[in-house]
Amino acid sequence: MERTLYEIHVKDNGCGMSQEFLQKIFVPFERQQNSTISGIQGTGLGMTIIKGFVDAMGGTIDITSEEGKGTEIIVRIRHRLAEAPQEQEDQSTIQYPPELFADKRILLAEDNSLNREIAIAILEGVGLKTDIAENGAIAVEKIAVSPSGYYDAVLMDIQMPVMDGYTATRQIRALPNKFHSRIPVIAVSANAFDEDVEASYEAGMNGHLAKPIIESELLKTLGEIWFNN
Repeated sequence: MERTLYEIHVKDNGCGMSQEFLQKIFVPFERQQNSTISGIQGTGLGMTIIKGFVDAMGGTIDITSEEGKGTEIIVRIRHRLAEAPQEQEDQSTIQYPPELFADKRILLAEDNSLNREIAIAILEGVGLKTDIAENGAIAVEKIAVSPSGYYDAVLMDIQMPVMDGYTATRQIRALPNKFHSRIPVIAVSANAFDEDVEASYEAGMNGHLAKPIIESELLKTLGEIWFNN
């Protein structure tokens, strides 16, 4: 699949930011403090979340700003070229209401703290319970010692320290307890090309989601695994 570099520029002529603040603009809960914006509501998480999304897609984000003159933000993301729209087939899409997911428990294997926060917000927003594993080795251990049926599925990041998602999934499939070895495992990766999806299935995974996670795609994937089998 042919890819190209998309470059997005956003520029304004507003109050701008100091060079000192630019050094920590991606730090959670940081906000520029001055009389111009002191009355504006905000948590200071906006740029942190955006940086997390851009990083997850393998891109870069650059910011230049000058107080009293404005700010320019440049985002560069390498992505596949858009394809010509194909004639849509006449088929219905199954919708899974959120109440079907209530009280099911997900083990989220993700080493990046910001990605974890975003994923947890999505999962818990549809009623799913979550547990965390900071790498693949911890995920395997948590599943191995858990009661049968404790976890309903695993969202497995691919690139993690200590043990990557592919290796962790293969070890899960080799566990002696059939309830543990057959647990649904869904890859979560910034790479979503055909070869990446194929590698996930070859490792024993049941699905593949691209980062950042989209709620509708998550529900569709889990619904197909839980309710169509």
